[in-house]
Amino acid sequence: MNEPIRTQWQIRCAFNGFCKRTLKNEAINAHRDRSRQQLREVSFSDLSPQEEKQLYTYDTYFADDEAEKSFCVAGKEITAKLLAEALRSLPEEKRDAVLLYYFFDMSDVEIGKLRDVPRSTVQYRRTSSFELLKRYLEERAYDTNDW
Repeated sequence: MNEPIRTQWQIRCAFNGFCKRTLKNEAINAHRDRSRQQLREVSFSDLSPQEEKQLYTYDTYFADDEAEKSFCVAGKEITAKLLAEALRSLPEEKRDAVLLYYFFDMSDVEIGKLRDVPRSTVQYRRTSSFELLKRYLEERAYDTNDW
């Protein structure tokens, strides 16, 4: 308990030494971690074609032109062409509201500011579009017996 009183200078020197040791140890750890990581890394040019194919995927939904792809919902066959026609059948302001909301991830407020209309108008246009799309698809979709 008879510890001599340390001067301000001695305290600063001790703290400085502590900081330097800490930084040195962190640098050693970072260098060691980086060395371990480099042992596991492989450059793209060193990969075999089979290994390269495991790194990516691509959509082949519309790859073959001999048959247009479709899907069945509630006993109706919906094609991409029919869906595009249904969207085109909507009035422009309703189509814009649907596309901006669902495909561009914009909120009703953002769409309202973009189109200079109230948020409630955008919401009405978007929700009322579904009834129009539903009627259009029910009238024109092909019946299937898969349901």
